[in-house]
Amino acid sequence: MISRIDLRGDALPEGPALRDLLPRADFDVEAALEKVRPICEAVHHRGDAALIDFAERFDGVTLDRVRVPAEALARALDGLDPAVRAALEESIRRVRLVHRAQRRETRTTQVVPGGTVTEKWVPVRRVGLYAPGGRSVYPSSVVMNAVPAQEAGVESIALASPPQAEFGGLPHPTILAACALLGVDEVYAAGGATAVAMFAYGTESCPPADMVTGPGNIWVAAAKRYFTGRIGIDAEAGPTEIAILADDTADPAHLASDLISQAEHDPLAAAVLVTDSPRLADAVERELVPQVEATKHVEDRIRPALAGRQSAIVLVDGVEEGLRVVDAYGAEHLEVQTAGAAAVADRVRNAGAIFVGPWSPVSLGDYAAGSNHVLPTGGCACHSSGLSVQSFLRGIHVVDYTKDALAEVAHHVVTLAEAEDLPAHGAAVKARFEWKVPDGT
Repeated sequence: MISRIDLRGDALPEGPALRDLLPRADFDVEAALEKVRPICEAVHHRGDAALIDFAERFDGVTLDRVRVPAEALARALDGLDPAVRAALEESIRRVRLVHRAQRRETRTTQVVPGGTVTEKWVPVRRVGLYAPGGRSVYPSSVVMNAVPAQEAGVESIALASPPQAEFGGLPHPTILAACALLGVDEVYAAGGATAVAMFAYGTESCPPADMVTGPGNIWVAAAKRYFTGRIGIDAEAGPTEIAILADDTADPAHLASDLISQAEHDPLAAAVLVTDSPRLADAVERELVPQVEATKHVEDRIRPALAGRQSAIVLVDGVEEGLRVVDAYGAEHLEVQTAGAAAVADRVRNAGAIFVGPWSPVSLGDYAAGSNHVLPTGGCACHSSGLSVQSFLRGIHVVDYTKDALAEVAHHVVTLAEAEDLPAHGAAVKARFEWKVPDGT
């Protein structure tokens, strides 16, 4: 059901050589880019008409408009299962609590008397959020995208999710209800690359956005790449991943259930166990069999995900070696289930989010830990972070010097300008003084 990679015995290689030994899904965004290009340009030139045509072509629905009417949002919230509503409200409360603490403060540093640099944080003006609606429906992604944007102070927030034939061409009602709970009243029935293009270019019904965030399939990732430079993006999200670093103290039933929990997202989802215990590896393999049989989405998602080249049990000589492996892998979600798990987790450098010990499963973070589940995939956790309030803020330096403060440092500015063969830079300083700028000698 799941393959093994044995890295015991020999010294582990460094850097890219170690990453090349680890499992990873094939995810060719560049190839998809050529297919989304004409779709994006059709939206550019034909606006809402293109979105309506693509909804019929890709989603099998006939739309008369793209924007979701306010009454549909209210109706979805009124019809929401009370238990689901309570769960969403608690998720929103916890996520808001964590993200409110991420707000940045304006700070002024006095560099010299009369010379200050202030760093102020300004939110982007308008963002487009994306909530997937293909194999599964993700109201939790509405929460994870909208809350940090709101806490950052974004002025204008819109959300797109694919139209659903089952619901008369509207996005899934649970998506709409989540929007209503969050006060996001600008919602569009648009999916995949068409939604990203709508936000990037703007249409008759949807003003253009400065930034697009949210998870999605390869077409969403390709469209984000296509528009990089025109709009801001959070990341080119690939298939979801879980890596687990575990030793003999871990419960194999827990590990198997956590691997399955990510495998049920997609046949390309990655489930990786890194352990120094062959006994634990054997026990997890045994646990996978009955647990897989007992769950849903077995043949279309879970089995292909666990059997795919992106999933494996990786055997290492010890926890130290395991730490090197998980750092090289840079998982979207990393569970640490070892003796002294907190101390081990504290040494991890590369992960989108880290889940410590047996009582912090990834599923908790997906919904109700308070952390964000929009995280870097495909090894990007080695250099990128998950979605946060900071994602929607821009730091701007404000420089304020008096005449005396500039005069005090002017000779250094002139010297460096001339060292770089940019004499006009120095002349711009000299022009401000009637006296000759001292040479510093």
